Amino acid sequence: MTASTILAISGSIRTQSHNTQLLRAAQKFNPGVAEIEIYEGLRDIPPYDQDVDTPELRPAVVNELRRRVSEADGLLIATPEFNYSIPGVLKNALDWLSTDWSHTEGLPLNRKPTAILGAAFTNFGTVRAQLALRQMFVWTDNDVVTKPEVHVFRSHERFDAEGNLTDEVTIELLQGLLTSLQGKIDAAKARG
Repeated sequence: MTASTILAISGSIRTQSHNTQLLRAAQKFNPGVAEIEIYEGLRDIPPYDQDVDTPELRPAVVNELRRRVSEADGLLIATPEFNYSIPGVLKNALDWLSTDWSHTEGLPLNRKPTAILGAAFTNFGTVRAQLALRQMFVWTDNDVVTKPEVHVFRSHERFDAEGNLTDEVTIELLQGLLTSLQGKIDAAKARG
């Protein structure tokens, strides 16, 4: 099997986001052969506008995101929870990724192996946000990892002052999630 590429997207644009730190931990504790690249352009994605949602009219940053998602073997999405759901910036990016009005490009998210995780300061972590994200992926037909679920609750207790993940249970769950994602990627590659 050739090495896989996973594109990791944090649904938070905060500088010290625990969700972004969780993706860095995924790179550090990665148990497999997949290369994990963290996407850092979420802040630059403009609001979704169907009037310009064609390959020729889309903003360059959107076409670049679509290209990177299409080329990645899998996605790893870390979401915070805002108002019992996912942040608007993440939903907006996914809206740009879920269309092909020209019927010429294909859908970047279609059947894409995807793993979801999230961190929050609360006692419930990102349970509701992850559920909302899973519902979105029913429409886009992503191949979503179902287990293990990684809900990092009271996240401020699981990272040190430098932003390093220190909680052994969370590290183990994170590695299990990445292993499950690699399994879905391998199955997708075998199908061709």
